[in-house]
Amino acid sequence: MPPVPEAHAAADGDTPAAGERKILYYRNPMGLPDTSPEPKKDSMGMDYIPVYADDAPDDSGAVAVSPTRLQTLGVKTARAQVQTLDAALRAVGRVEINERAIHDVSPRFEGWIERLYVNASGDPVKRGQALFSVYSPELVSARKEVEIAEKLAKGAGASDPVARDSAQRLLGAARERLRHWQVAAGGGSASNITFNSPANGVVLEKKAVEGMRFAPGMAIYRIADLSSVWVIADVYEQDLARVRVGQPATVRVEAFPERIFDAKVTYLYPTLNAATRTTPVRLELDNRDGLLRPGMFSHVELADGGAKPRLTVPRSALIDTGERQVVLRVAGEGRFTPQPVRVGQRGRDHIEILEGIADGDEVVVAANFLIDAESNLKAALSAFAAPEAVKPAAKTYEAVGSIDALDAAANSVSMNHEPIPALQWPAMTMDFGLDSAEVAKGLLPGEPLRFTFEDRGDGEFVIIKMDKADPAAAAHKGH
Repeated sequence: MPPVPEAHAAADGDTPAAGERKILYYRNPMGLPDTSPEPKKDSMGMDYIPVYADDAPDDSGAVAVSPTRLQTLGVKTARAQVQTLDAALRAVGRVEINERAIHDVSPRFEGWIERLYVNASGDPVKRGQALFSVYSPELVSARKEVEIAEKLAKGAGASDPVARDSAQRLLGAARERLRHWQVAAGGGSASNITFNSPANGVVLEKKAVEGMRFAPGMAIYRIADLSSVWVIADVYEQDLARVRVGQPATVRVEAFPERIFDAKVTYLYPTLNAATRTTPVRLELDNRDGLLRPGMFSHVELADGGAKPRLTVPRSALIDTGERQVVLRVAGEGRFTPQPVRVGQRGRDHIEILEGIADGDEVVVAANFLIDAESNLKAALSAFAAPEAVKPAAKTYEAVGSIDALDAAANSVSMNHEPIPALQWPAMTMDFGLDSAEVAKGLLPGEPLRFTFEDRGDGEFVIIKMDKADPAAAAHKGH
């Protein structure tokens, strides 16, 4: 095997010339845990990458980037600063009807619908507006009882006190029945009654048609006042501590993206949705202009109310992997250091930093993921320092033997050697590596040799020196 003068030249040139950067070692170009004290190529013919003394990886994962590469990567920085954080709590919700403004029109007696005055769902109505009229035999009977009782009370009042008392009791019972039916006692023997709207609003439901028979308690009309509406927003479990009753809020809807509706938190529901880990929050809004319609999708922002200044960085500066939260702090001269931080509240554009950096520290806000990837590689390589720095000196042993077979291509040799007491090895034939092809140059199989080899660990034994031995001395040492 021919000698490798380049390697020896590199080894001899340990002292760099003035102005040159000192090379510590060479690392695998594919990021594998493999280093070399000398220049070499990997199995694919790629040159190993030099690691310089001023760019050596360490546990901190600090990265040095040239100005040209900074411009190519588009690296941008910003300074941490103390300011009021825009930490509005954002949630999604839906517009709902104000349940307190829903009215059902339900007769309390049996009858038939004679005429409808409002006959379509969605129609607007006003308070006191006629909705429908009904005929009821029960109503006719009750009114007749009132009429008869009034006549008996007046006719028999002067002559017979007992009859007068009976008439008064009959009159009171008849009027009580009409009062429970929410029907006026007057009207004589009128056989029908008209029902009016109890409030301003719109007709949500209409179950009535002319001529239909209805039962007591049947909701014939449902009317809702939409001058105020609710928004039910879903707030995540971790944000519940930031919500309180009376808290101001703003609402936006897709139909009017330029409009902002003011709202207020009126109720925080006591239940949690186990599937979505959210709790409903109710907000109340004024809707006298009628723009908000039940069922609309809405975006809600709850004002956090925190005017306290906080140390913040731009949101893009934080690298959050789920297991760690870091920012890349600028160390000067194109150097960047990953700095673990503890974050607080998150705002629209900034994030509160509780621990890790100080006011005025400069952090990377663009291309930080690329630098972080390089930093992780640097930190990983820090475990693999130059071989001569981390490996203890190889132990050296001497033995007597002869070459059994030589494989110049693999740079290995099979040796028949005598017992080696230092290693408690008996006489045997085994394979050794060759430190270089020059070690076995000019030696023939079968001739007595004295050789020196190193134990380089992991079962690797490499012969570093081989010399011809005196046959008589070798025979005497064998005995």
